[in-house]
Parts: sequence; C-alpha cells; structure tokens
Amino acid sequence: MAALTVGGCGSSVTKGPESPKSATPAADSSAVAINWCVEHGVPEDICAQCNAKVAADFKQKGDWCKEHNRPESQCFLCSPKLVEKFAAEYEAKYGKKPPKSEEK
Repeated sequence: MAALTVGGCGSSVTKGPESPKSATPAADSSAVAINWCVEHGVPEDICAQCNAKVAADFKQKGDWCKEHNRPESQCFLCSPKLVEKFAAEYEAKYGKKPPKSEEK
C-alpha cells in the first residue's frame, strides 16, 4: 500500500524560494482552485516562497521583505490586511472563500 502526501505549491520537503518545484501538480481532494497556493495564501503563479524564479523577479523589482524572506506585497506578517486582499481576489475569481492558508 502506498502513501500520498499532499501540500501547497507542488510541495517539497525543503521550503523557501531556493527550493525546487515539483513538475507534478499536487492532488487535492478538497477541489481547491488550480492557481492557488494553500500553503502561502496567494495565487500559485506568483508564490515567491515556492518558486525561486518568481522570488528573483520580485527581488529585482525591489518588492522584497528581507526580514521575512518574501515579497513585501505578499508579507502577511508585516501587512496583515494583505490576507484580506488576496482572499477577496480569490473569492471574486472563484465565487467562494479561499481555503485557510497554512501561513502564520
């Protein structure tokens, strides 16, 4: 019998912008929208915590929180209201509230 581990943004044991991203999308039985990183609470295609290239793009634009190692525009720790912003975007696009982020 095989076990299946599921997580956000292609999941990997290692985390952070330097982590490699899996080429296989994560399967999720809760039917989360395709372009949503549940782990970090942002659209997956702009999740700088899971994608080193996206992180490099944000850094190049000067959009980077050095303290929390993520884009300022996605730093829920410095700007908690960003959680509401991304949730509203998700709800407008998918017609329902986003899944609860694992981000603290």
